[in-house]
Amino acid sequence: MVLLEFSMSPLGKGESVGKYVARSLDIIDKSGVDYRLNPMGTVLEGEWEEVFAVVKRCY
Repeated sequence: MVLLEFSMSPLGKGESVGKYVARSLDIIDKSGVDYRLNPMGTVLEGEWEEVFAVVKRCY
């Protein structure tokens, strides 16, 4: 079991990145992995392989 906190900052996309955050949140939500949002990122909780697979899909 791992806890992983990550945040993504799309470079060269301007100041408004809401649509990118929404896309990542949709991927995370549909993954079934437990998660918690916080002001600086998202914490994922699960098995190593499944957690990192979600991060890869968000990328």
